[in-house]
Amino acid sequence: MNAVEDRQVHQSNEPRLAVPDPRALRRCFGRFQTGVTAVTYHVCDEIRGATVNSFTSVSMDPPLVLVSLARSTQACAALEDVPFAINVLRSDQLDVAFQFAGRARPRLSVKWDVAASDEDPPTLTDAVAVFRCRPWRRYDGGDHVLQIGEITGFEHRAGDPLAFGDGRFLSTGLPVLDGPLIFSLDGPPSPGWVGAAQRFHAMPEH
Repeated sequence: MNAVEDRQVHQSNEPRLAVPDPRALRRCFGRFQTGVTAVTYHVCDEIRGATVNSFTSVSMDPPLVLVSLARSTQACAALEDVPFAINVLRSDQLDVAFQFAGRARPRLSVKWDVAASDEDPPTLTDAVAVFRCRPWRRYDGGDHVLQIGEITGFEHRAGDPLAFGDGRFLSTGLPVLDGPLIFSLDGPPSPGWVGAAQRFHAMPEH
């Protein structure tokens, strides 16, 4: 089932909440830093793509991922019934992010992987991770559609991911804990992610 599932409407006597200021709400959302992906697919013989930072894993069995697509975008309609790829962009792929966000870079040469078959979606050569998907379900998300894809193949590659937060593109920097870690012999062990945490630095546009 690929059609957008309608929201069930419940009658309530509770007063309707005031609509928040969109710009203030967007700034608040921006406090949560994310990665940056390019969702790519074919329309006839052409390669199309959209830059998306609202992406999350959903399930391991079956393997599912989700991207949130604005209803106003061409990708929203196209991904209902075609295979697509979610490319996690590398920190030096800022131009690629702009390219698929509608800010075309005329001199940009995008590198693509050689597809194993005509049924495979296009994938970016330099992405740090790639998820090949087929449409699984889609759900109503207000002015967005929540597109869930079933993973048919994936690749993990070397490199640092591009990040986004506070309305800016970011790159990972030095580890948060630069100095030696001191652990209490009597306390619980420190979780592994503590030593892997990194600072983020804003990237200038060019």
